[in-house]
Formats: sequence, C-alpha cells, structure tokens
Amino acid sequence: MVYDSYDSYALQRPHLERYNIEWYMTVTTPNLPKSIQAALELPGGARFYRCALQVNPFEYLIRHKKPSIFTSEADYNQAIIDKCLELEIEVIGVTDHYRVQGSLNLLRKARDAGIYAFGGFEAVTKDGVHFLCLFDADKDKSLERFIGDCGIHGTNQKSPPGQLDSGELLEKSKSWGAVCIAAHVTTNGGLLTKLSGQTRVNVWRSPDLLACAIPRSVNDVPEEGYRQILMNKDSEHKRQRAVAIVNALDVFDPSDLDKDGASCFIKMSNVSVEAFRQAFLDSESRIRLSSDPEPKAHVELMAMSWEGGFLRDTAIRFNSNLNAVVGGRGTGKSTLIESIRYVLTLDPITDDAKKAHEGVVRNVLRAGTKLSLLVRSHNPTQQDYLIERSVPNPPIVKDALGEVLSISPQDVISGVEVYGQHEISELTKSPEKLTVLLKRFVDNDPSMNDRKVELILELEKSRKRIAEMQSEIESLEDRLSILPALEETEKRFKQSGLENRLKEKSLVVKEEHLFSELNERLKLYKGINENLSENLPIDTAFVSKKALSGLPNSELLMEIEGVLDSLSTQLNAVSDQYARALSDADKAINFVETRWQRQREEIEENYEELLRELQETEFDGTEFIQLRKRIEKLLPLKEATRKLKNNLTTYKGHRTKLIHEWEEYKAKEFRQIERAARKASIQLRERVRIKVTMAGDRRPLERLLREVGGNLAAALERLRELDQLSLLEFVACCREGKDSLMKKYGFPSGAAERIAAAEIDFFMRIQELELPATTQIELNTAAEGAPASWQTLEALSTGQKATAILLLLLQESEAPLVVDQPEDDLDNRFITESVVPIMRQGKQQRQFVFSTHNANIPVLGDAEQIFGLDASGEAEEGQAKISRNHMGSIDSLPVRELVEEILEGGKDAFEMRRSKYGF
Repeated sequence: MVYDSYDSYALQRPHLERYNIEWYMTVTTPNLPKSIQAALELPGGARFYRCALQVNPFEYLIRHKKPSIFTSEADYNQAIIDKCLELEIEVIGVTDHYRVQGSLNLLRKARDAGIYAFGGFEAVTKDGVHFLCLFDADKDKSLERFIGDCGIHGTNQKSPPGQLDSGELLEKSKSWGAVCIAAHVTTNGGLLTKLSGQTRVNVWRSPDLLACAIPRSVNDVPEEGYRQILMNKDSEHKRQRAVAIVNALDVFDPSDLDKDGASCFIKMSNVSVEAFRQAFLDSESRIRLSSDPEPKAHVELMAMSWEGGFLRDTAIRFNSNLNAVVGGRGTGKSTLIESIRYVLTLDPITDDAKKAHEGVVRNVLRAGTKLSLLVRSHNPTQQDYLIERSVPNPPIVKDALGEVLSISPQDVISGVEVYGQHEISELTKSPEKLTVLLKRFVDNDPSMNDRKVELILELEKSRKRIAEMQSEIESLEDRLSILPALEETEKRFKQSGLENRLKEKSLVVKEEHLFSELNERLKLYKGINENLSENLPIDTAFVSKKALSGLPNSELLMEIEGVLDSLSTQLNAVSDQYARALSDADKAINFVETRWQRQREEIEENYEELLRELQETEFDGTEFIQLRKRIEKLLPLKEATRKLKNNLTTYKGHRTKLIHEWEEYKAKEFRQIERAARKASIQLRERVRIKVTMAGDRRPLERLLREVGGNLAAALERLRELDQLSLLEFVACCREGKDSLMKKYGFPSGAAERIAAAEIDFFMRIQELELPATTQIELNTAAEGAPASWQTLEALSTGQKATAILLLLLQESEAPLVVDQPEDDLDNRFITESVVPIMRQGKQQRQFVFSTHNANIPVLGDAEQIFGLDASGEAEEGQAKISRNHMGSIDSLPVRELVEEILEGGKDAFEMRRSKYGF
C-alpha cells in the first residue's frame, strides 16, 4: 500500500508505527517489488518508543492553580499533541491524582492523532508515596472502580491520600492489570524520600515493584545513598532483579516535554501494559533514558522475500537488533539462513558447510526460485539497496531508484557473516581460518591493503622479467658458445694468408651486417612514433564541461581541456615532423645503400674471380667468407649479453628492495593481528584468551615444494616442526645447495638435492609466498566465581570449542551476524553465562539473525524479532510459512505462546527461565 501523505497514513492505520519515518519512506518507494513492499508492512518486532508517562490534564492545572498561557482545555490538549508530534513522542500516560474524567478528552485527542495514550491516575498511598498507575485503553471505563478500591469515593480534596499503603497498592495493581511506577522516587513524595527503615526496604524489595522514575540519570541523583539503592548496590535494599529506572517528569505545559527527564525510550513490539511490564523486567535491554546515548546506526538486513521453492510466498521484515528464527524440525529454519548466504554470494568457510549449502540450494530452494533482499547501509550516508537472485543465476544489485548497479552484494553490505549448522564447530579444526576471525579487531587501512596488492603484482612482474632475462641470457650464451671455435678456425685462415687475399670481401661482410643493425635500431624509433599516433588526440572527456558540472571549481578546471587540446595539436605536428624525419632518413639510407650495392657488385666480381683462382689451390674461399659471416652475426650478441647481465643486476637489486618491503608488510600485518588478539582477549577477559603465531600455516610452502616431485614427507615434517620459519633464509639455503638444506633443516639427502636443483623461478615464488598466521584459542572452563581453568581447543569438548568461537564472532563488528542453530554445538551453561550476556550487549551495535530451537537465545537474549516458522505438505509440495501473529518479541502474547510451545522445555522451561532471570 502506498499512501499520499503522513496524514492519510495515520488516518488509515491509527496507532501503528505512526512515526516510523524510515518504514514509511521505504513502503512508498515505487521501485521496490511487491513482495518486498509486502514484507515491509509486516511487524518489525520490538523497537524503542519515546514515552512521556506523566502528562497532567488541563483540569489538574486549574485545580492546583498552575500558571499557564492556556485558557481552554481544547487549546492545552492541542498544544500537548503538537509538541508530542514535534518531538516524536509516540506514547503518553495521562494521570491525575485519583481522577480520570478530566483526562478523557486528552486521551481521545492523542489517540485520534495516532499517539498511544494510556489512561490511569496518580495514586498517593496512605504512607504518602506517589505512584503512576497506567492501564490499557480497554480499561478506561473501569478506572473509577479502581480508584474506589483505593478508598477514594469523592473529589473534594485536591490530592487526597488513599487507604492503601505502598505494598498493598502494588499488590492491588496486579489484579487490576495495571503497571505501577513509583513516581519521582528521589524527590518530594517519592518512595525513597517518604519511606525509611525496614518499611522502605520491604516496599523497595517487593517483587511487585517493577519501575521507578527519576529526573535524569542515576549519576545525577545528588544523594549517594539513593544512587547506591538505584544501582542495586546497597546491601539492605539489594534485589535479585534491579528496579527498572525510567524518566517521567510531571508535565504541566507543552514546554515541559522539552526537558531532560520528561520522557524516555521503551522498547516494545506492541505498545501495551504487558509490553511495559516486559520492558521493566528487562530494563537493561528495553529502556533507554533521555541521558543515554542513542544507539549508533549500523548496516542491516531490512526485509526478504521468496518467490518459489519451499519458502515460496514467504516474506519477513528484520529487526535491526536480535532476530530469532524458531520452528520445529523441517520447517525451513536452515533454508532461511542459507537463503541469506546465497543471495549475498557468501561462500561457506568449511567443506562440510559448502556441501550442506549446495544441497539446500539444489533441493530446497530449487531452480527458478527468486530471492529478494533489501539491505541498508549507513556509511557514509544512509542508502538502501535491493539484491535479487534467481537460482542458479548470479545476483543483481539495484539502487533506491531501481537502477541496476555494476557492483556485488559485498560492495553494498560488506562484512556480513553467515554460518550454517555445525559450521562454527568445524572452524575450530582450522587454526589458520580462526586467524581470519581476528581481522574484525584490526583497524582497516585501505592504503595498506592497496599497497599489498601492488606489491604482489610488482613481485610477480619482477619474477617474470628476471626469469625471462635469465632465459634470454642463457639462450645468448648458448649461441655464443660456438664463437671461440669459430674464432680459432678464423685464426688458422689468417695464418694461411687467405684473409689478406679475401680482405676486401671480408670487410664487405662487416658492411652487410651494418645495414642489418641499422634497420633493427630504427625499428625502436618507428615504434615510438606509431605509439604516439595511436594515442592522439588526447581524450579530454574527463575534463569536459559535462564531466565537471557541479564541482565548485568547474570553471577553473575546464581550462585544462583547452590545454590538452593545444597539446594534442602540438603533438600531432611533432608526430608528423617525426614521421617525415624517419621517412627522410629511410630515403637517405636507401640512397647510401643503393650506391653501396654498386660498389659491392664490383667487389663481388673480384671475389668470384678470386674464388676461381683458389679452386686450383687447397684453400676454400667460400668457407672462409661464410665463417666471417657467422662470426660477424655472433659478435653483437656479446654486447647484448653484457647489457642484459647489467640489466639483470639492476632488476635483481630492485627485486631485493621489493622483497624487503614485502617482508616488512607481512610483519606489520602480523603485528596488527597480534594486537587484535590482545584486544579480543581483553574484551573477552575471564572467558577467552588468544595467541597467534607468525607464519604458522606452512601449507602454501608445502604445496609449492611438492612441485619438485619425489618423496618429501620427511622434509615437509621438518618445516612444520619449526617454531619460526624465514622464507628468505630458506631460499638462501636452497641456493647454497643440498648440503646447506641438510645441515640447516635436517632434510634427507634426496629431498634436499631435488629442491636445491629447482629453477630460479621456483625460488622466487617461494620468496613471494604469504604464510598466514595461526591462532590458538583457550577457553576458561571454570564455573562462575571459581578460579580460572584455561584449556586449549584441542582439550575442549565440541560444545566448548564452538562456544569459544561464537564468543569471538559476537565481538567487534557492525555488520550482521547470521548463524543457524548455534546451540547445536554449544554447552548450555556457556550459553547462559557467556554467550547471552555478550549477545545482549552487542545487539545494540549490530544485527543478529539466529535460527534456534533453544529458548535461551530468544528469551534470555530478549530477541526484538521472533519469526515462528511452520510447514505443511510433503516433498516438493511442502511449503513453509510464517503467520503475521508469530512475528514480534515475547511481549506479544501469540509470540510468547509460540515460544512456550515449540522451544525446548515448553512452557514450564519458559516460566522457569523467566522466574530465575526475570525476563
């Protein structure tokens, strides 16, 4: 559905996310496919609502003679509503001292404007403590009766005290279905100031007291004793679960809503008294005071839909925090997770995970199924992208206007991690892959990464050029190897006196070679001119008026186009002049060669006559001339070889510098990983500690060495056993010969000989290798409060291993983390003691999507969005589905009932968790 304006949206959908601007703007984007638009209209789970819970009606102002600029209730009510809209206050509580009639018009006005408005009253107990009693809208008609239960049956007094004491009121409010907040507890009429001694202790520690209100933050409370109580650190007042703290100042005027402490943020999926109660039970996750920093926006999955396959016609809307996919066996939980992996083109890390992923795509998603995923990036600015992929084709990425972009999914939402069933457990078997996980703790330096790519390319080019030059030198030296024998033969001809008789012809042979050399040398200059001509005129499109449009200095920069045009004209003239000069040179050389040919002909005649004379002797003039030609042809190769060797020395020197820089880069990168390991260990103190080993993964070197063939098992084992390995030192030993390899590394003779005999290219490839660091992780397996007991992964159970890895995955990233049934490989004790606390903390900074059948994750983790999957039919006719009622958090009754029904332990286990942990 697309709405013309906010007003029409509010009128047609009152009380539903009236101020969720992001949602509205997304829904009205016309370029989104209908399936994604439908997904965005689904419940989005729990989110923060700004709530002002102590708004006084106009009648209170009149009765207590409060100064006000308003002379009528209508004007006051409208001003309150306008201020709420301005400040995006979505929830208000309207309370008067044991009165409700004067509140009804404000309640009605607020609800008509799309604001959630709770009716109720402010109770003053007989011991003088003030409480805010708030009720759902369906209790409006019962409020007078509830006031009567407090012993108030008239309105003669301005603020009459009731007949119930604080403990009795709290207990009574439960039977009413109300939520009760101790108002302004640290000021006049507040619980902490009005009560004292054991009475205060008893009321404060009452399990029926869920929340209290203070003006701002706990740190701003002036009395230290009150701060200790509020922080649940006072021994006398200490509770199993701390009292939730909210901001709820008395509001007598619209301007009061601007004050710090007049409102706070409460997380709910459906605004209700029950949602308040759930938020108060889990205030750490669900309440944000006005003084608390606003959560930082992070990259997130927004919505997803399926067309075809097992999840056909299914759509979901993700929450930006913790999403839990629940359902029985075979309902499609793994299919949903693997769909996210598939549409984002993320490769599984392990072989088993790859097989499982391919099986889901082939047999469950099936060919022809279309996946659509809407993602949002906030860096550097907020931008939405639609990623679509049809099995088995590659994905396409579209921008907010529906334009197809030439980028990959990772370009728009980088850093997303997806792990299938048991994949985390499989990671524990690979120390080198564990190192990759540490990179989330490394401060990314794009320039350093760019230089790495450049270095790798430069090293490869230098290796190829050195190998080519070495090969060329060897080829030239091979050809020159016959020159000494030829020159010896020439010497004998000279001794016979034949050279003098054939001297003129011999010199002509030199001249013939001169013309050949001349043509070779001119080829270089002709090539330069051809290259210049091919690149003219200079392309000026990048500095054209159109290209520079919008730049602040466009007029100045456009002068460059004229400069380049002028340069093109001059270079064209130079090219023409260059071509003429070459042509003139060719003509002149041809003229010289023509005249030389005439003189050569005369010499050839003399030479032929001499050959006839020599036929009568033992000397072969033809053989001598051929010998001279061969020698003259080979002599320039000496100079060429000398130049190549000089160039080779230069290239080797340049490569030495590159190798040095490469080693420095690898060392710097390792230092970053090492710092990351320390950082991760600090963040996971008392749970996990990490150690990394430089170049610990020797497999790249092993793969390369196997190219020499033969039995290298013993040699490779020696390399694995080394605590440290320098590739440069290893290559130096290889070049020294087999004895050096045997002495330094203990290689068997045969293996050392084969390795030492390898080509130069082989050793250069070894120099270019990158041996990844390996990571050793230890887990503290001691019970909470007991002395630490650190165990390496090798000594841990499968569940303990996976726990250590998951704790690492939950750290230091803003990108979504998607995991399929992590509890399959986890120890339950570690889930509750280690994983859930970190998850609860981390979900404010990043998005989690977990499929699970363990209630600890959605319940103890307080999942903002729970998806309840169900399935019907069999084989290819089977289909998964998610009911709209089964989307939300546990403050929604249908969702809570689903959790109780399908997750491990059922309702009894759910209640036990809620009783024990207070969630």
